[in-house]
Amino acid sequence: MFGEKAFDLLKELERSSQTIPAFDDDGVRQVLEEIKAIFEENVAQASSYNASGDRSLWPLLNFRHAALQRNKRCLLAYLYERCRRIKALRWEFGPIIPGDIKQALCEPEVTFFNNYSKSLAAYMCSAGYNQGLPIDLTNNLRPPKSLYIEVRCMEDYGKFELDDGEVIHLKKNSQHYLPRAQVESLVRQGILHHIA
Repeated sequence: MFGEKAFDLLKELERSSQTIPAFDDDGVRQVLEEIKAIFEENVAQASSYNASGDRSLWPLLNFRHAALQRNKRCLLAYLYERCRRIKALRWEFGPIIPGDIKQALCEPEVTFFNNYSKSLAAYMCSAGYNQGLPIDLTNNLRPPKSLYIEVRCMEDYGKFELDDGEVIHLKKNSQHYLPRAQVESLVRQGILHHIA
């Protein structure tokens, strides 16, 4: 039946709503081949319709065209949702994709992530141009309840210098009371764990 593979791509993506599943090259290729085959059949029958004027082919041509359009919409929805999730990765993890997630992305998606990251960084630099410092829009995704948070170090990180020049040694299982704005990126990377 027309459109089953395209619909399966969307169902697979919907099942894994928290993560990005591996890009389904084979499934996308099958959908594109089905679109091409439907289009070629329609072109062949449309030319025979033009020659003979037989209106009995008209419903079949319309049905195939609707199936072709549905496949295209499903494929575009699949790609759009993946791009939306890739953008969310930039806001959540910063400019570097974690290794396990990067394996699920195809090469054009990694390029898209890098270009989106560069564009966001350029915008943040231009937004803070008047103050002389770039504004990091990814820091406070939710309004903070306090300016300082208590964190536990999950791995040996080494020295970490705060904005005031104080150097803190982040060793595994050590606890610190630090400014939220300066350590939020380390919390998102999993190096520090926010103790509630």
